[in-house]
Amino acid sequence: MKTKLTKCRICKKQFAQANSFHRACSPVCAIALVAKDKSKKARKARKINRLNLEAIQPLSHWLKRAQNACNAYIRARDVNEPCVSCGTYEDCQYHAGHFLSRGARPELRFHPANIHKQCAQCNNFKSGNITEYRINLIKKVGPEMVDYLENFNNPQRLTIDDIKEIEKHYKELKKHVKS
Repeated sequence: MKTKLTKCRICKKQFAQANSFHRACSPVCAIALVAKDKSKKARKARKINRLNLEAIQPLSHWLKRAQNACNAYIRARDVNEPCVSCGTYEDCQYHAGHFLSRGARPELRFHPANIHKQCAQCNNFKSGNITEYRINLIKKVGPEMVDYLENFNNPQRLTIDDIKEIEKHYKELKKHVKS
């Protein structure tokens, strides 16, 4: 019986194939081939696990991711501006503070006119320093926009796909701000 010549999958040398399962020219190449196949299977399994994990994530997970993207954009947009409440330029931690809170007005959670750079002192310890925030917000965006925000009451029912789009949108905006 004539043996078939085939290429080794690892070193690419020609060798005589004893049977159809014979894919490597030597035991060393066979061990390397098994390791290579295992790593391919592991990558595929990780990808499947990641997709399965994304499928079972609750709405709150996606809201948090979108909020993080939105807040990062706001901080990048307002990087050269002072705290909207107290006007400080001091070197401290800055947040993306909401004029009308996410809990009270969830429909304005991602509205860029409702979110501005705010120092941690005002946002955390002064509950947003809302009185000063409103005064400076009127100076910044105008009384019409503040009135619009205060009277805006269109409830939203966001799906996970909508939230993913919001996250993608704010990540894209942040890229353009840095450019």
